[in-house]
Amino acid sequence: MPLRTTIKHLRRIISTRSLSHLSHHHRHHNQEVPPQQDPYSLLKGDPFQVISSLWVRAFSDHQRSKPFSNLTGFLSKLDLWVLAYQRTCAHFTGSFPSRNALHTHVLQDLLSLRNAVVRGQFLWNANIHLYIRSPNDKFSTKLFSKPKLQSGLGSTSSAFQDRVVQEVLLLILEPIFESRFSSKSHAFRPGRNAHTVIRTIRSNFAGYLWFLKGDVSDILEDVDANVVMDCFEEAVKDKRILGLVKLAFRAPVKNGSQYDRKYKEELRKEKKNKKKTGSRKKKILSENEPKPDPYWLRTFYSFAPEEAAKVPNYGYCGILSPLFANVCLNELDRMMEDKIVEFFRPSKFDSIWKESVDDGCHNPSWPEFVPSSGKERTKKMDYVRYGGHFLIGIRGPREEAVRIRAEIIDFCESKFGLRLDNSKVEIEHISRGIQFLDHIICLRVIHPTLRYTSAGGEIVSKKGVGTLLSVTASLQQCIRQLRKLELLKGDRDPEPLPCTPMLYSGQAHTNAQMNKFLETMADWYRFADNRKKVVGFFAYVIRSSLAKLYAARYRLKSRSKVYKKASRDLSLPLRASNNGSVAEYSDLVRMGFVDAIEGLQFSRMSLIPNCDYTPFPRNWVPDHEKVLCEYIRLQDPKFLCELQRSVKQEDLTGPQDEISEIMWECKTVGIKSFLSNS
Repeated sequence: MPLRTTIKHLRRIISTRSLSHLSHHHRHHNQEVPPQQDPYSLLKGDPFQVISSLWVRAFSDHQRSKPFSNLTGFLSKLDLWVLAYQRTCAHFTGSFPSRNALHTHVLQDLLSLRNAVVRGQFLWNANIHLYIRSPNDKFSTKLFSKPKLQSGLGSTSSAFQDRVVQEVLLLILEPIFESRFSSKSHAFRPGRNAHTVIRTIRSNFAGYLWFLKGDVSDILEDVDANVVMDCFEEAVKDKRILGLVKLAFRAPVKNGSQYDRKYKEELRKEKKNKKKTGSRKKKILSENEPKPDPYWLRTFYSFAPEEAAKVPNYGYCGILSPLFANVCLNELDRMMEDKIVEFFRPSKFDSIWKESVDDGCHNPSWPEFVPSSGKERTKKMDYVRYGGHFLIGIRGPREEAVRIRAEIIDFCESKFGLRLDNSKVEIEHISRGIQFLDHIICLRVIHPTLRYTSAGGEIVSKKGVGTLLSVTASLQQCIRQLRKLELLKGDRDPEPLPCTPMLYSGQAHTNAQMNKFLETMADWYRFADNRKKVVGFFAYVIRSSLAKLYAARYRLKSRSKVYKKASRDLSLPLRASNNGSVAEYSDLVRMGFVDAIEGLQFSRMSLIPNCDYTPFPRNWVPDHEKVLCEYIRLQDPKFLCELQRSVKQEDLTGPQDEISEIMWECKTVGIKSFLSNS
């Protein structure tokens, strides 16, 4: 056989073998990868119904002490992933997209992300392999420079798909741990906030002389992942979720490579060039980009107290970090609850707390007649925590406070590996005033007149001495914050400064912004005894600051001329036209050409609301937990049978029976006669 024919024959054999091998490999590959599912067929139910069933299951009595061993079924529900995507879009773009408006490719991307999480193929901060993209990300065909590409791959900022996974985990884990958390913690929890802490202190901390003010906020900054996982595994045993959480606790690795440094140097050079040229271009927001926070909201955020300033952020946990911080600090809450029960020693000679720790017969709005010393004093302790700060009230000698502080320091070191010194857990007396959440807790001595009937029947009037727990706002702290915002100057006699950030805004917009700020500050100090004084001071500073601003803007030279033209609340327009050909301001407002100017609120002390003294129950529970407990009780058939039996025994009528009687009387007797009889 010649050489040319043998080569042709070999080519045919090789080509047929390669084709058969490729076809066999293609068939094998098709057997491994399942066909892609239709996402619309997986959207079967309402996600809120799924979440509510999980809340009910978590708050039921038989489940609170047992761990959840199988949560992969909730993790594989596509309805929850769609809801998580909607919430993530609301965070990134500022708008909550409708479920019906989601495109097919978005649902397919969500399905692929869900499959990756369920099969254990998902990695946090995977900037190279993205299953789903943010609506703000636009497809670009431009080539990136090598430093820019390297810095983008090594960035530690949370990706959009990471936030979606965090939202799904939060929807599943939050009800499980909310049912197990102590009622003494109030931060990062639904239905609880700083106001509930202040109301709890006013209601439950009356009669305490010694206070322990603790700071364990170092846990919010850095915590051992093994400590959190040990607490986490007591409630959750699902291996898939445990693996996700363990991977999320890995700290982000900072990229200090050459390319990252070069890219940062390029950015600095660009900024310097822009400053030299002096060209200031206004930033134009994209279609889906959220607007920045307004001035009044940024100003209010600067008044955040020290206890609420720190928000935990662990590794790639993101919005799950506050939940994990509460999971960790819940051990401290449980330890303090046991200490409260051990510490309680009632006395029959005492005027309050005669029977139990949770004695609810005491009215905190009345003065407390507390014995100064002796065995007649009831020993009692209470505890409340907000984030990484806690407050303990002790009714007893100072030696007890020293002992409890030592026990807390030992517990934190053994449980969390956190070494605390005495400066982190301070012992303070009520006479000096204790500052917590920018409110000062102190005692106010009053001399009420006691009237009672003696043994002979005579009415006796006698003056007594009592102490009333007072919760007031710290005015010095407010002055410090206003000085930081450059709205005040001076220490002894502070003088308002013009509000320069609102220099280029109109009068209507400026007044509206400041009104929102004043309303928010009045609501923040809602439960302070000196609410009128503090809010009046804020109103004076804002009104004087705006008057100085308007005097400089409209060249009126002094505040008195501004008040003369715009009135006390600055509601009248300052630039009114004297030309008869131009329409008046009232006509322009009616036609919609200009905005109506709102007058500044709280321009007089009589317009400022008083302190809210609404009674706060000792064993207070948020409304959503009350509804859950009532719903769980009504699901029990034994409870329903007992309820029906008690209704029959006491000869009571339910609302359905009353409605049926009314309808029957209206049909038989007539509506007019029924109304006349009623």
